[in-house]
Amino acid sequence: MSRVLLFTGKGGVGKTTLAAATAASLAAHGRKALVVSTDPAHSLGDALDVRLGAAPSEVDTADGLFACQIDPRGLVDEAWGELRGHLRTVLAGAGVDELDAEELTVLPGVEELLALAEVRRLASSGPWEVVVVDCGPTAETLRLLSLPEAFAGYLERLFPTHRRVVRGLLAGVAGTGTVEKWDATADALSRLAERLDSLRTMLSDPSSCSVRLVLTPERVVAAETRRTLTALALQGIRVDSVIANRLVPCPGSARGAAATWLRTRRHEQDAVLAELTGIGEIRTVDHRASEPVGVPALLEVASQLYGAEDPLPCAAAVSESLLEVSGSGRGLDARYSLRIALPLADDTELDLARVGDDLALTIDGRRRLVALPSLLKRCIVTGAEMDSGGVTVGFRPDPSLWR
Repeated sequence: MSRVLLFTGKGGVGKTTLAAATAASLAAHGRKALVVSTDPAHSLGDALDVRLGAAPSEVDTADGLFACQIDPRGLVDEAWGELRGHLRTVLAGAGVDELDAEELTVLPGVEELLALAEVRRLASSGPWEVVVVDCGPTAETLRLLSLPEAFAGYLERLFPTHRRVVRGLLAGVAGTGTVEKWDATADALSRLAERLDSLRTMLSDPSSCSVRLVLTPERVVAAETRRTLTALALQGIRVDSVIANRLVPCPGSARGAAATWLRTRRHEQDAVLAELTGIGEIRTVDHRASEPVGVPALLEVASQLYGAEDPLPCAAAVSESLLEVSGSGRGLDARYSLRIALPLADDTELDLARVGDDLALTIDGRRRLVALPSLLKRCIVTGAEMDSGGVTVGFRPDPSLWR
């Protein structure tokens, strides 16, 4: 399985250029690298100055560098078309109007989901050591990365729990033929569930996959970057680097209108970066006078971005645990706390709720169910505190469950 690096950021911050530069640098250091675009804008070919198709091809100007642009529409026609046909037949056989059946089988997000599945296929089947992915803008990427868990959750509830119920219902309403088609559809959905589980495993494994967030030193972009860091941590996806792109040069002691403008702009950019505390080291890339197009120009960008360092550091050295439990006291007098490590901003909106043996954590509208350790399943939530490093939830033993 190749290592996967996902580049994302707010639209227009230069993530395509930095993804291509990273892949070119990896190839220049002797690693076979594939750079893939899932961004609907498909500007990767422009950055590399080559024509790209849906199949990986080697870039002529760089040994060991391969590139392609995933065609989500083609993936839908190939992989989802047959399954939709099965579902449409089953629904029509159960008495659902043909037009309604067509609408019911159009799942939002399926194009993005198949694009991500194609990335995993390329990472697991190709000769590349690293697959660098130029993702879409942040909002689309967050939705894309949350799809495997969301889809898998739906399928887990449907199969096999309700499979017999639906099968029996169809047998009574539509006859044996429709039941056979339902079985074929259910088998196809089960295979889809297995693919989704593999996707979730890849995304949450820091040794297989990590994200590199690209920003420009502007307050609006920096605020979105903070929210993105929180959302990715909430999904269990690790960010291994934050890159600030397009820093204007410092004019030093030069005078004149242009020098004054550059000095003021750089001062504002430095102030924005100084406020991004608690997110680790931020790599920087200067704003260049000419657009970096083609492999030689991209290697110059990579040289400033990584210097003499390896563009692909060891993931295991920086991975962290999301949950940590501590406590004191004994019996019903004991008090416990659960620390959930997340980068949070001062204006973060937090909501907590107990759902069975899980803790429902909602941050800025994004929700995740956190499975409670066995000890805390027999406890009552007493409160929660939030700081820039995460959330600390208090617990005490539930007398009705505590022995």
